[in-house]
Amino acid sequence: MSPSFATLRAGALSTPQPFKVSIPEDQLRELHELIRLSKIAPKTFEGEQDDRRFGITRNWLINAKAEWQKWDWRACEARINSFPNFTMPIPHGEDIFNVHFVALFSQKSDAIPILLLHGWPGSIMEFFSILTILSERYTPDTMPYHFIVPSMPGYAFSSPPPTDRDFRVQDVASIMNSLMINLGFGSGYVCQGGDIGSKVSRVMAATYAEVKAIHINFCIMPRPEGMTDDEISELEKQGLHRSDEFERFGSSYALQHATKPSTIGFVLASNPLSLLTWIGEKFLAWTDEDPPLDEILASVTLYWLTETFPRSIYPYRQLFTPGVIGVHENPDWYIEKPLGFSWFPKELAPIPKKWVAKTGNLVFYREHTRGGHFAAMEQPEVLLADIEAFIEQVWAR
Repeated sequence: MSPSFATLRAGALSTPQPFKVSIPEDQLRELHELIRLSKIAPKTFEGEQDDRRFGITRNWLINAKAEWQKWDWRACEARINSFPNFTMPIPHGEDIFNVHFVALFSQKSDAIPILLLHGWPGSIMEFFSILTILSERYTPDTMPYHFIVPSMPGYAFSSPPPTDRDFRVQDVASIMNSLMINLGFGSGYVCQGGDIGSKVSRVMAATYAEVKAIHINFCIMPRPEGMTDDEISELEKQGLHRSDEFERFGSSYALQHATKPSTIGFVLASNPLSLLTWIGEKFLAWTDEDPPLDEILASVTLYWLTETFPRSIYPYRQLFTPGVIGVHENPDWYIEKPLGFSWFPKELAPIPKKWVAKTGNLVFYREHTRGGHFAAMEQPEVLLADIEAFIEQVWAR
């Protein structure tokens, strides 16, 4: 029998355990009942604005609630299970984190390991279109890569962060690096990430010798000292305008996550329609084109059934608290290794190429005309092509 994408080559330090998503039926019944009983606020001036400048509309929420009541989680579950799923215990300090991940393992001896890291309010499902493309394009004997897509601690089926002490991006970076070493990739691998995943990738690249290169599609940061708009293109100026608009009108959620995570965690863990409203707004506002409602419902349902939200927003205390230096502009995490960047026009903060170059050894850059914050979901072919081109350029070095 020929090997499958679930077959890990010899050399792993630990053997990952196969995992199958199977949510108990009583959880699904409870969810449907809570959705049915959840009220929708009365009409307001703000909720009637079709341009969504004040947030999602009441009509959108009414329709989404109706669709959610008849939406089929089992079909989503089957899609998750269509990829090889695993868990692996990873020691970290006094704790052991059970890390969930999906993976496509190659049987080629020179296959390049690639770690794909999601952000918030994303999950492993952001990368499913890319994994589908790969599984249709290659066989396990011909694929030139290993793709490993973990649920970060606190997300989905991975262990939550500890409750008795702080937990930071550096902890996530350590756990993700240990995962790759235990899978047998200690000789070197590539990191790719967007959103919080880009920040974890940066910390990993700056900290661990095993990370040989890093590709990101998100690099939010303040204007570097001495950098003027005279040095950037018209398209990049449009991106900076979008960045400014996001900072002024779109970033209040991050400040809430950062300063009162306990409060917002309790609020959104108590009612599924509240969670849909909070996360649904981000999928609508942060994308180039509105994603299908089915994709939004899949993400929100995964968050609800795994109680992800209150456990997942811990990075915001570190990354968005006023007065704190962020990750991408922090000189401690300047990237000496090859750095690649993909620019998408409807990203939250589409910053100029020269700004990114201030944060590391930028050797690969591509500018695109379509796509937003969820690039892997919105433009999977494009992002995958960028990753492959970046690796082809830098790996032999």
